Amino acid sequence: MRPMAIEVRPATAFDDLAAVVGPQRPDSDVCWCLSYRLPSKENLALHRQERGERARQLVGEDPPPGVLAYDGDEVVGWAAVHPRRDTAFATNRRIPHVDDLDVWSLWCVRVRPGHRGQGIARHLVAGAVAFARERGAPAVEGYPVDNGGRKVDLTMAYVGTRKLFEGAGFAKAADTASVINGFPRVLMRLDLR
Repeated sequence: MRPMAIEVRPATAFDDLAAVVGPQRPDSDVCWCLSYRLPSKENLALHRQERGERARQLVGEDPPPGVLAYDGDEVVGWAAVHPRRDTAFATNRRIPHVDDLDVWSLWCVRVRPGHRGQGIARHLVAGAVAFARERGAPAVEGYPVDNGGRKVDLTMAYVGTRKLFEGAGFAKAADTASVINGFPRVLMRLDLR
């Protein structure tokens, strides 16, 4: 088995984003990681190919909607990270605001099947933090589950775990009123100042 050389880059290649978060069938109504990125009304109004087209638009914006992890030329993972003010977390009643800093939110970490269990999620979190830091973020927040080491259903694992964020230097900043897969979500934060 060859060693991995994971590189994390801004998500500016739509086809690579589609490989990680897009549907297997073009007529599917999958998330495309838009649920927290767009206002609720817009998110709910988009269906099937419209969702992919909206994701394509976001990839062309500055800053792009997150980062992609590559093992050589192969895309192997995705992390959504963006200024909180432009996400649903700006008005989410279940996720508190710790203060008035213009923090960035990191809310989705996905590793492609066949590449899981190899530490790619750690690379994605570190790459998302570096991406936010380069763009002047004063802090990055994540909203993972506090699962105490218990198994998280794969469809809900995209939020990450407290352990993953602690391993990247984040500290618990607050409890939340949000629960995923039966586990409470906590607000984890990394100060970049």
